[in-house]
Amino acid sequence: MRILLTNDDGINAPGLKVLERIARKLTSDVWVVAPEQEQSGAAHSLTLHVPVRVRKITARRHAVSGTPTDCVLLALQQIIPARKPQGREAPLKKVDLVLSGVNRGSNVGDDISYSGTVAAAMEATLLGVPAIALSQALDDDQPICWDTASAFAQTLIPELLRAGWPAGSFINLNFPACTKAAVKGVTVSPQGKRVMSVALHLRSDPRGRPYFWIGGDRDNAANGPEVDVAKLEEGFVTVTPVQMDMTDYPTLNRLKGKLKA
Repeated sequence: MRILLTNDDGINAPGLKVLERIARKLTSDVWVVAPEQEQSGAAHSLTLHVPVRVRKITARRHAVSGTPTDCVLLALQQIIPARKPQGREAPLKKVDLVLSGVNRGSNVGDDISYSGTVAAAMEATLLGVPAIALSQALDDDQPICWDTASAFAQTLIPELLRAGWPAGSFINLNFPACTKAAVKGVTVSPQGKRVMSVALHLRSDPRGRPYFWIGGDRDNAANGPEVDVAKLEEGFVTVTPVQMDMTDYPTLNRLKGKLKA
């Protein structure tokens, strides 16, 4: 099995080192293609207006001057070589699995729309490769429990691969902000609601010209007890299948009956 690793925290992020250790327990054929700089919040953006450069660190480790989506696109279409089939007629995929993470901070609820970590899994899915996004929740005043992600991902990833999921979907994994011993279990949960309470902070540069910092806190909206936001806060590892088809089918069918061609 060949695995591609990427993230949105950057090529030197601690979470990527954790993910490498996880991946190497699954296979020796591991490739890393990650952003040169942090790309948190980049979502599913492509770099279209400036050149994208690739820095080769080792034969199977590259840094990209672009977004997580750029990284997956370049890895699958340019950087990683094709594999020669051994005794097979059908050609092998360049990569069997894409793992994105381990993100510094959770990606549940509406985080999914903003996350570069999740977007990398989306891009892999669009390109026909199974993908899993992994994120480690944190408490701001406590050390990050990377061991929690490491311990549970090692068993969950093989289980998920055996179970399988549709070609148009990917898996979003989140690990709670607690030690592995304190984890209450693993739950398969739907996406909940967590809104980014955006704040715009106006500043002035030395020449008196205005600029803004965009920041704010996450606001956990009213959620049912079984959604990813609630379960993660309770101390569960959450597994959320996410589909790329965002069509609202009930509304689609309702509008078909009301709108005339």
